Amino acid sequence: MSDRYTFVEDLREHSPLPENGILSRTIQNDDRSKVIQFCFAPGQELSAHTAPMPALLYFVKGEGTLKLGEDLMEVKEGSFAYMTPLLEHGIQARTEVVMLLVMLKNPPAK
Repeated sequence: MSDRYTFVEDLREHSPLPENGILSRTIQNDDRSKVIQFCFAPGQELSAHTAPMPALLYFVKGEGTLKLGEDLMEVKEGSFAYMTPLLEHGIQARTEVVMLLVMLKNPPAK
């Protein structure tokens, strides 16, 4: 692994998933962004919460329901969402879901 880039050959691949759980692993983390792969077993839910920074969600595999504010969206492989800071959001997996979360941190002061 280089300190100049991060490369993941296949984001769909992950460690064994607990039968009734959620697995997460940090793929990249620096002063400007943090990238986390989330893997949900069917039926698992990440309850509604907020985050202090903008974030991107990309659904790599599976199907589920995404709560964005008061709206519910059906998601599947290829779905994408951008969220502003403090937007309430949550996820419920219908099938096994693999999702990429990208948190955008404030740039460092110069």
